[in-house]
Amino acid sequence: MGIISPVAIDASGNPIATGSEQTLGKDEFLQLLVTQLQYQDPLEPMSDTEYIAQLAQFSSLEQMQNIADGLEVSNEWDYLQMQSLNNVLSTNLIGTDVKATYDEIYIDSESTPKISYQLDSHAETVQITVKDYDGNTVATLTEENIDEGQHTLSWDGRDSYGNRVPEGNYTLEISATNMSGNEIDASLTLIGKVESIVYRDGAAYLTVGGTEIPLGEVEVISEPGSLTGDTGDTDDSDSSGDGDL
Repeated sequence: MGIISPVAIDASGNPIATGSEQTLGKDEFLQLLVTQLQYQDPLEPMSDTEYIAQLAQFSSLEQMQNIADGLEVSNEWDYLQMQSLNNVLSTNLIGTDVKATYDEIYIDSESTPKISYQLDSHAETVQITVKDYDGNTVATLTEENIDEGQHTLSWDGRDSYGNRVPEGNYTLEISATNMSGNEIDASLTLIGKVESIVYRDGAAYLTVGGTEIPLGEVEVISEPGSLTGDTGDTDDSDSSGDGDL
């Protein structure tokens, strides 16, 4: 009597599919083993060696499934812990300078998101294309005669027909040309001070210059003023009052 394979096979020994699964689980394997014992030939019963081999296969299959289940739970738990830790630590970023490169913005029913971009040289025309989840263009924003450096424009949240777009995430694409019509380097890069933290769907978003960016898009985190030149210090040297009475 042959040994049960944990993989379903046909009469020729080739693997076959069993419903939606390609391999047998431990419960199906045990059921086959019990059935085999029930219907074995009394004149040629299963030998001890075959029976032990069957149990060894079942034990190995069970251990592999338990390990796989344990890894899945562990990975999910590690992800949740890391996300929670990032959310807690992100509050310490308020007031710091950051640099980020992004390609997505979030808009709700009332917000007017700001889009920041960087030019390496003077641009005659800058075009920012806003696309929805399916990759369809919903709006095209254009600015002209823009100097090099960092710039910000506001999007009213309306499509090309003047309709308010649904709440959600939208991707951005930027292009820029000079007076000769040649493309120049332009990027959706943001440098600024972290003003606040917004939590959405369990993730942290930093508000910088009115633009929301995912924490994972941040490339540089620095001391206040090191990137923007704004330390936030106030000058108290002009305070009036005479200490002598």
